[in-house]
Amino acid sequence: MIRRFLSFFWLLCWLPLAACAVDPKVHEYKLDNGLKVVVKEDHRAPVAVSQVWYKVGSSYEHDGITGISHMLEHMMFKGTEKHGPGEFSRIIAELGGRENAFTGTDYTAYFETLEKSRLPVAFELEADRMRHLKLDEKEFAKEKQVVLEERRMRTDDQPRAKTYEHFMAVAFTNGPYRNPVIGWPADIEALTVADLRQWYRQWYAPNNATLVVVGDVAPERILTWAKKWFGPLEPGEIPPPKPRTEVEQRGERRLTVKVPAKLPYLLMGYKVPVLASLPEDRQWEAYALTVLAGVLDGGESARLATRLVRGRQIAAAAGAGYDLYDRLPTLFLFNGTPAQGHDLDELEQALRQEVRRLQEEPVSAAELERVKTQVTAEAVYERDSMFYQAMQIGLLETNGLGWRRLDEYVDRIQRITAAQVQEVARKYLIADHLTVARLQPLPIKAGQRPPAPAGLGGNHVR
Repeated sequence: MIRRFLSFFWLLCWLPLAACAVDPKVHEYKLDNGLKVVVKEDHRAPVAVSQVWYKVGSSYEHDGITGISHMLEHMMFKGTEKHGPGEFSRIIAELGGRENAFTGTDYTAYFETLEKSRLPVAFELEADRMRHLKLDEKEFAKEKQVVLEERRMRTDDQPRAKTYEHFMAVAFTNGPYRNPVIGWPADIEALTVADLRQWYRQWYAPNNATLVVVGDVAPERILTWAKKWFGPLEPGEIPPPKPRTEVEQRGERRLTVKVPAKLPYLLMGYKVPVLASLPEDRQWEAYALTVLAGVLDGGESARLATRLVRGRQIAAAAGAGYDLYDRLPTLFLFNGTPAQGHDLDELEQALRQEVRRLQEEPVSAAELERVKTQVTAEAVYERDSMFYQAMQIGLLETNGLGWRRLDEYVDRIQRITAAQVQEVARKYLIADHLTVARLQPLPIKAGQRPPAPAGLGGNHVR
C-alpha cells in the first residue's frame, strides 16, 4: 500500500507535463492493401502485445442476424485450410503466450501476448485467418450451443444483466445499441454457416482492420513482418455502415423487469452525444460529460458515495458512467441498489435530486480539481499496461477518432470549467430523454441456485 501511494504521488507530479505531449514512440503505417499498422514502443519488458481490430460489431448488424459478429469471433478459432480447429490456440500456448478475442458494439478484436521474438508467429496466424477461414458445418453447430449457453450464463441467469438488456432495448428506438452484443436468442438459433460466410467476406479484410502492436519492439521490424504476412492479402469492398441515426426521444420511458433475484435494482439513462458525433467547436461537451461522471462517481469522495451511500444511506451502492469514445450517441448511465429499509422510489428521487443540483449549482473549484487530478492519475495507470495501451489505440482507430486523441485527453479534461459541466447537465440530463428501468425481484425458488454477481452487457470475450 505504501509503495502504491508513493508511485501514485510520483505519477501525479510527473503527468501534467508528460501526458499532454505527443508520444514520440508511436509509429503509424499503412500497407498497400489498406491495413493500418500502429506500433507503440514500450521497452520495460521483453514482451509484446499484438491486436487485430476489425471495424465491425453488434452496431453494424440488422434485425434477424443479431449476435453474428460475436458468433464469427468464436468461429475464428475453428480453423483454416492450413491450421485445424484449436491449432491457433495450441501454437500460441506452446510458445508461452496468451490469446483470446472480444466483441463489442463497434468492433471485434483478436489479441496475443508473446515474447517479442515470437510476434511473427502471431502475424502469420492472424493473416491466415483474416482471409482463409474455414467455416465447417459441424464446428458451427457445436459452437452455436456454446454461445447459447454463454448467453444463458451471462444474461438470462443474471438479473442485472437481464435488466440492462431490456433497458437498452427500450432506451433506443431504432439505433443499433438497442441490440445485445451476444444477440437475441431467436437470432442466434437461426444463424447459418451461409450467414457467417457472407459476414466474414463483407467485413474481414485488411482494409477494414488495424494491427496494433505495443511492447519491446523496433517499429521498422514490425512493419517488415506486417508486410510479409499481411501484405499479400487482397483488400475487400467494404460497404460504408448505414447511418442508423436514433430518432429523437420525446418523453420519459419506463419499464419494470420481473425476474428471480435477491435485491431490487435501478437503471437510469439519458441520451447524450459522444466525441465522434459532435462538431469540432462543441467537442468539449464530451469531456464535460466525462468530468460530470467523475463528480458523481469518481471514487469514495464523489457525490454518490458521500451523499447517497455513506451520507443519507439511501443506497447500498450507486454509480454513474459515460463513454465519450463510443462510435454513436450513447447514454449517460446511473445505477444503484437501495439500502435496507429503503426502496427504488427513494433511490430514484435521490438520483434525480443529484441531477438537479448539478443543473442548479456549479461544482466547486475543489471538487473540479479532485476530478481532474483523478482523471490524470487514471490516465497514467492505464498506460502502465501494454495490453490496455493497445486497447486504447485499437478502440480509437476502429471508431474513427485516431490514436492521437489519447495525447489530448488529459489536456482537454483539464480545460473543462464548472460552467461547462453545468451547461451539459442542463442540456442533456433532461426528463424527455430519460429511460428508467427497475428490477423487481421475484422469489428464488427452493433449490434454485441464486444468481451470481455479473456486470452489465458490454464486451463478450470468447
